[in-house]
Amino acid sequence: MMNELKVVIGAGGYNNNPGWLHTEENELNLLKRSSWSEKFKKETISACVAEHVWEHLTYDEGFLAANLVRDYLRVGGHIRCAVPDGFFPNEEYQRMVQVGGPGPEDHPAFDHKIVYTYQTLQSLFEKAGYQVTLLEYFDEQGIFHKKEWSRADGVIFRSSQCDPRNQGDVPTFPSLIIDATKIDTNDRGETLHVEAEVT
Repeated sequence: MMNELKVVIGAGGYNNNPGWLHTEENELNLLKRSSWSEKFKKETISACVAEHVWEHLTYDEGFLAANLVRDYLRVGGHIRCAVPDGFFPNEEYQRMVQVGGPGPEDHPAFDHKIVYTYQTLQSLFEKAGYQVTLLEYFDEQGIFHKKEWSRADGVIFRSSQCDPRNQGDVPTFPSLIIDATKIDTNDRGETLHVEAEVT
């Protein structure tokens, strides 16, 4: 069996997925097709992880990025995407993850451009031609939902499984986590192909 190619997008200096290819923003630009084509052949990646990356893109940029990733995933491959959760009922958390962050320019959230809920993140990836499975999220009533997931398919540190802050039934620093799986190309539909590139 050939070795599987698994990629971490925007690793942030962490090595949470040993054996995976860890990339940084200056090595792999989510929004440039040329950046992907220089490193990968289409339909060769079996799994991607993007932990707290998509909130640094606008919704339209996130849609473009989802399309680019999809082109390089094998059919049946997935991207495990985690972002701050807009339905987590904690004012301080929401202040920290809001668009623009809490204020200081050196804060990691300063360039946050969107706060997703399970509805908006699921919709984005479905629009880009994926089948989406919700793994961890809060709903409109502030109730936490969790589906068991395997670390072998991509570790998300800021999760109920891995983050020491999240012991107990309800996490204190949650992520909205999805698996977006590439379905057969014939099921995609013509409107989902995106050639535009952000420069």
